Amino acid sequence: MEIIQNIDQTILDLIHKELTCCFLDAVMPFVSALANAGIIFFAAAGIMMFFRNYRRCAVNILMCMAVAAVVANLILKPLIARERPCWINEEIQLLVAVPQDYSFPSGHTLHSFMVATVIMMYDKRIGIPSLVLAALIGFSRLYLYVHFPTDVLCGALLGVAFAVGGYYLLRFALKKLPKLSRYLPER
Repeated sequence: MEIIQNIDQTILDLIHKELTCCFLDAVMPFVSALANAGIIFFAAAGIMMFFRNYRRCAVNILMCMAVAAVVANLILKPLIARERPCWINEEIQLLVAVPQDYSFPSGHTLHSFMVATVIMMYDKRIGIPSLVLAALIGFSRLYLYVHFPTDVLCGALLGVAFAVGGYYLLRFALKKLPKLSRYLPER
């Protein structure tokens, strides 16, 4: 475990030392804030609900977000209780408010990759830009010094896993309840 912590710290310090610049100092807090409280994801799902061909995707996003929020924020974070890098190294001046919850996994990254993966499974045209945005959000958490690389990596992997699981769970549920398929068409 100590080896992983040392690698995490080395990568994080390298990012902080080599990539810090005025442009990224201005952009990364904004990129990170896109995922605050899932607002952008709820907005995307809300907009999709207005389009018949995207309703199933929207329901899938909302379903996955609910499950992921419980698992990540209420179970994993308190259970693992990993301190954030900004709690350990208080010398780093943060560009955002100091987060009050634990570090592992990165909720911003988990939800970003989960939503992007769900969208990708329904429509690659908007899925690919969504995955790029998810990667930027994940990187922003490292740049802002509020997560370790393994927090972000595991958040991304969990996000993809929740998305794939949710996708197939919804498909299974709609086969068992065919009347719902009328309101949530495949495409």
